[in-house]
Amino acid sequence: MSILYFFISFLASTIGAISGIGGGVIIKPVLDATGTLSVSTISFLSGCTVLSMAIVSLFRNRKSGATLDLKRTTFLGIGAAGGGLLGKYLFDFIKTAVGNENIVGLIQAIVLIIMTIGVFFYVTFKDKIKAYDIYNKLFCLISGLALGLISSFLGIGGGPINIAILYFFFSMAPKTAALNSIYIILLSQITSLVFTLGTNNVPTFRTFVLITMIIGGISGALVGSKIVKKLTQKQVDFFFRILMLVIIAINIYNIVKFWIAIEVM
Repeated sequence: MSILYFFISFLASTIGAISGIGGGVIIKPVLDATGTLSVSTISFLSGCTVLSMAIVSLFRNRKSGATLDLKRTTFLGIGAAGGGLLGKYLFDFIKTAVGNENIVGLIQAIVLIIMTIGVFFYVTFKDKIKAYDIYNKLFCLISGLALGLISSFLGIGGGPINIAILYFFFSMAPKTAALNSIYIILLSQITSLVFTLGTNNVPTFRTFVLITMIIGGISGALVGSKIVKKLTQKQVDFFFRILMLVIIAINIYNIVKFWIAIEVM
C-alpha cells in the first residue's frame, strides 16, 4: 500500500503545484475511495502532505512568471489561518457528535462536490462574469477566514475555491492565482497542524505512511513546478477545468460508497 500512497501523493502534488489547488482536493477523495484509512487519518495525512508540497512549490515557482501579491494574499493567509482553526474544531465537533466517520466522510464528499461543481461553472464562464479587484484588508481577512474554514474542515488544504476567489474578487491571472493560492494554503496548513499537535488530537497511523506521502508530495511539487513554467496561462486554465471534472467524478463515487456503508451498519 505504501507504493499506492506515494503515487497518489506524487500525482496530486504535481497537479496541485501546476494548478494551485494544493493537492489535498485530490488526495482526500482518492484515499477515501480506497477505503484503506479512516476519515480522520486521511484528513491529517492529506494536510501534512499538502503542507510539504506548498513549501516546496512556493520556493520553486518564484520563476514561473507569476508574482506573490503580498499586500492582499498575506491578509488572506492570516484569515485562512484563523479559518483553519475553526475548520479543525468543526471537524472534531461533527465527528464527536455523529459518532460515525462514514457520516463525516459523506458530509465532506457532499460539500466538496457542490463546491467543485460551482467552481467549474464559474471558471468555465468567468470571461462573461465581471471580476473585481479588491484591496480592502478587512475583506481579505474575512475571505481568508472562509477559505481556511472550508479547506480545513474538508482536509483538502486549499482546493479549487481558492482559485475561484482569487479570480473573481482579485482579478488574478491563472498562474498568479495558482502561486498565491499555494501561499494561502501554506499559512492555513501550518496553523491547522499546530492546532492538531497542540490539542493532542493526532489520529493513529503508521509513521512510514506519513513519510511516504510527504516524499511523494515534495517530489510532485518539484515536478509540477518545472511543468508550470512551460505552460501558458490558457493551458493552466484548461488543465484546471479538466481537473474539476475528475474531482467531481471521484466524489460521486465516494458519496455512494459512504451512503452504502452507513446503510449496512
